[in-house]
This record gives sequence, C-alpha cells and structure tokens, in this order.
Amino acid sequence: MPALNKKYANGKITVRPNGPYKVEGNIPLVRKSQIVSEYGEPLNWKVDGEIQVESPYFLCRCGGSQDKPFCDGTHKRNGFDGTETARTDSFADRQKVDERGTGIVVKSDHSLCMNSGFCGNRKTNIPRMVPHTKEPAVRAEIMAMIDRCPSGTYSYSLTPDGEDIEADLPVQIADSVEVISAGPIQGPLWVTGYIEIERSDQQPLEVRNRVTLCNCGESCNKPLCDGTHRRLQEENQK
Repeated sequence: MPALNKKYANGKITVRPNGPYKVEGNIPLVRKSQIVSEYGEPLNWKVDGEIQVESPYFLCRCGGSQDKPFCDGTHKRNGFDGTETARTDSFADRQKVDERGTGIVVKSDHSLCMNSGFCGNRKTNIPRMVPHTKEPAVRAEIMAMIDRCPSGTYSYSLTPDGEDIEADLPVQIADSVEVISAGPIQGPLWVTGYIEIERSDQQPLEVRNRVTLCNCGESCNKPLCDGTHRRLQEENQK
C-alpha cells in the first residue's frame, strides 16, 4: 500500500451477506458528480461536498434505501439477493495489454467496466488513439482519460515491463452522480485510495486505487458495479 495511505491502513469495507457495506476506519464520505460537455461527454469530476459520518457507517447495497447513501434496513424487507460473483484474482491476471503505442502501454480489464464513459468522446476512444501516441498530445489525452475512469478498467505503464502508473486519488468513498441524456442519475459508490474490500464470504477483493461498488442492487458482478443502473434509469426516464 502506498505510503500516502498509511494513516488509513486499518480502513476497511466489509460486504454484509445480502446486506449493506460496513465501512470502518474513519474513511471520508463525499458527494461527487460528473462534469460533461454540451455533447454529453464525461470530462471530469467535481466534489459537491463532504457527508458527515462516524465510524463505522453502513452504505446501501440493495438500492431500496430511502436514506441513500446510507442503509435504512430495506434489504431485510425487499428480498435483496446480494450474492457476490466478482472475481477475487488480480487485474494483472485478467488484463489485456496493448503495446501498439509509443511511450505508453495500455492495459485493460473490461470485466470491471461500468460504462461511465471517460474512455472516449464523440470522435474517438482509447483503443483508436493508441496507435497515434507518437504525438505527445494524444498520449496525454489517453493518460487523462484513464486517470478519470472510476472503475479502474484501464491502466497504463510507460514501458512493457514498467510499473502501472496510477492517479493520486484521495482515500475516500464518493456517492456519485452521473449524467445521461435525460439528466443526472444516481451512480455507484466510488472507492479510491487502496481501501481493503472484503466479500461477505470473507474473501478479499484485490486492493486497488479505484473501485466502483454497486448500490442499485442489480449488478451482475456484485459487489462491483457493472453499469446496470444506467440502463435501468435510462429506461425509467423514457
């Protein structure tokens, strides 16, 4: 774990069986929302404020709480099935490596993708840009896109045998808001800063700098978000 995060070495998120996320270790909770272009392209994130909490606190996982992001016990009444299927091996085990670039090696694991949209825009996307990274501006744009991806689907190194370079993200959990064509929607819980996450079967997930946790209750990759919330909310707003 990086030295910057040592003061949170005891911070931990535990997935409760068919229940909420238990958060221990004085991990800050904030609200963040997407900044999008006039074309609806995600550009960056902004912090909308901190939510006052005391450790431990419990965050909704079933999607039914009337006190989001906190759990209000609805999971006990709505038949929530929180069975976890997310893999417990590492990003390195699953990654696909794209070495077509100049000065950058792009790595990806699309089993983590939750369709937040930071990996492209209306003109191009990361895979299309990689062959053109001899131009430093293209290389820099790819790096920026990867740094803003909340799920950690993409990573990069400067050489094939180099260490992955990660954005300097705070140790915190963000209750996120995303933007779709119909307007703002509730996004996943965005966990940053190498916080330990333990499944309800006591199996640990790989500790990573960026993780998105499902809080709509409908992901097929629990406890991770798979973007199902976007489809459901787009359908509801039609």
